[in-house]
Amino acid sequence: MNRNNGLYLVIGALTVVVIGLGIYVYREETKPQGVELSIGRDGVSIEQK
Repeated sequence: MNRNNGLYLVIGALTVVVIGLGIYVYREETKPQGVELSIGRDGVSIEQK
């Protein structure tokens, strides 16, 4: 019975990792795009990312 408990623990841990990675990737892909503002010798440069 102990061997089955270990197997369930490994499957549960892998499930948590896959769900966590999926949430992370989803949040990174749906991040709002930003604007980069730089001021240099040539003046002000605004670049949308």
